[in-house]
Amino acid sequence: MDQRKRTVVKAITWQLMGFVVMIFLGYLTTGSISAASGLALATFAVGTVTYICHERVWAKISWGRG
Repeated sequence: MDQRKRTVVKAITWQLMGFVVMIFLGYLTTGSISAASGLALATFAVGTVTYICHERVWAKISWGRG
């Protein structure tokens, strides 16, 4: 099982990649960098928390491990 610190670091790095993509897509969609940034920040916050919860739950499930 991953340590909690590793789970958090994985979540943050994953969300940072998603943050860049969301700003780009938000800007393409809205034409506004401020709207795109707001959308990306909200997605970053919610996504980080849900990813950490998801990882911690799956860390306790032994199904599919060798």
